[in-house]
Amino acid sequence: MRVHLPSVLLKEAIVAPPGFNRWRVPPASVAIHLCIGSVYAWSIFNPALVKELGVVAGAAGDWSLSSVVWVFSVAIVFLGLSAALGGKWLEEVGPRAVGFTAAFLWGGGFLIGGAGIALHELGLVYLGYGVLGGCGLGLGYVSPVSTLIRWFPDRRGLATGMAIMGFGGGAMIGAPLKEWLLRLYFEAPERLGAVADVVLQTDGGRRFAETASGLVEVVIPTARDLATLPVSIPEGVYVVGTGQTGAAATFLTLGIVYFLVMLVAAWSFRVPAPGWKPAGWEPPAEDLAAKKMISKAHVHIDTALKTPQFYLLWIVLCFNVTAGIGVLGVAKTMMSEIFGAGLPQVVDGAFAATYVLMISVFNMLGRISWSSASDYLGRKNTYHVFFVLGALLYVSIPFTATAMSVDPGITWLVVFYAVTMVIFTMYGGGFATIPAYLADIFGSRFVGGIHGRLLTAWSTAGVLGPVLITFLRQRSSDRALAELAAGVDPAVFEATFGAPLARLSELAEAQTVTVSRLLSIVPEGTLDPTPGLYNTTMFVMAGLLVLAFFANLAVKPVEERFHMAPEG
Repeated sequence: MRVHLPSVLLKEAIVAPPGFNRWRVPPASVAIHLCIGSVYAWSIFNPALVKELGVVAGAAGDWSLSSVVWVFSVAIVFLGLSAALGGKWLEEVGPRAVGFTAAFLWGGGFLIGGAGIALHELGLVYLGYGVLGGCGLGLGYVSPVSTLIRWFPDRRGLATGMAIMGFGGGAMIGAPLKEWLLRLYFEAPERLGAVADVVLQTDGGRRFAETASGLVEVVIPTARDLATLPVSIPEGVYVVGTGQTGAAATFLTLGIVYFLVMLVAAWSFRVPAPGWKPAGWEPPAEDLAAKKMISKAHVHIDTALKTPQFYLLWIVLCFNVTAGIGVLGVAKTMMSEIFGAGLPQVVDGAFAATYVLMISVFNMLGRISWSSASDYLGRKNTYHVFFVLGALLYVSIPFTATAMSVDPGITWLVVFYAVTMVIFTMYGGGFATIPAYLADIFGSRFVGGIHGRLLTAWSTAGVLGPVLITFLRQRSSDRALAELAAGVDPAVFEATFGAPLARLSELAEAQTVTVSRLLSIVPEGTLDPTPGLYNTTMFVMAGLLVLAFFANLAVKPVEERFHMAPEG
């Protein structure tokens, strides 16, 4: 593979000269991770992508939330796969070549994904953002990590925190940038008038309006639908297929920007000369190293796969990520569903977007703070904190949601906000601490490649987390629809939706009937079931953290028979 790369990109060309300031390397690492870390703000796109045809509300031909969330999942799957395959290549060619490749894949993935949105071809979105963009994510993710560990052998936790901090903070910049671009490119669809002024009919679960040119498919947005839009427009009847959500143009713009920033950052990478170490630093004494499980030996990248420690740490990372990644993928939607109805004046579209931004802030802070703390606590003890405290916090969310449903109040919103922010500090901290944990257990020589292979746990979690949260949420939503419909007057239902109650499933599949729309015709005093849609999911996530706790508990130092010979 190396013979096809320009020599200026290879590791031999970027060895730092004597006296090089190692603090010049972290900014390049953070810049790349800020670009690829915008994947954590994927949920910003959800409201637009599920309304590409209806624009102001979901139309029958629009993509479902579960199909859109899977784009994020595919990207995470290919992140792990590309990191696993590219980790060994990274050790061979160095971080600059890998960073350049990541820039082309991540930026190009956005361009192809944008074309898929414009053409309403979900397959292209999966190919561009999911497959190619996911490969860019994986290569961009691993390229700085092993480099900084070698530059900072005295502070491995700090080094990995700096390397991965930007990934957690990517949404901090990406979320408001995406929101601004969506507002900039948004075009309202054609409005036919108020509902009372338009002749409507229902056919096959879809709503149609009579116009001078014939029947046209329409959507009728609710107040909650309108509150999630990037701009304010009046209620009424809107024509499907007119207007723009702005998602396609946003993808195009971001692809170009991320490509240019990542190219410049990758060019800035340097690696230390063989045998280099910080001035005045000596490896820790034997007793301290043993206490914190820091090995002075090295394990070959291929041999690491033969040790139980690799698979225990794989479980630790997988379950920690699963517990958080499903929530990240639907963060904006979840906030709106749990609190939007009870506190409509507070939890609007802007508030939910700010929530996504704050997730990024605390995710980023957790990466640098927890990984730095692990230099003193030890990696194993740090993960114990993640799993014990995290499980308790996840269990608290259903109780908060239930209380919100019974007695809506700002207090429950504050509690939910605080709980989830702490959760995401530990989620980010888990990512930032795992490379240092690997370096402690397996040595630093092949940590980049070993880390890349361990990221297959992230791929697995990228599927498992969204599957769990969408499957369990859909079951809860279906149950809520059935329970609400059972209390509705059939005559009122038919007058509202233009079809009998017996066709509930058909109407729900076409998005003509939703929980929010049913709530407008249920008897007074009926509780809104929306805040409880995620309760089951939170209990399952807490259970995963308990299992991860026991896997972490079982991690021991690697047996000497797996160590490389000193001269190796």
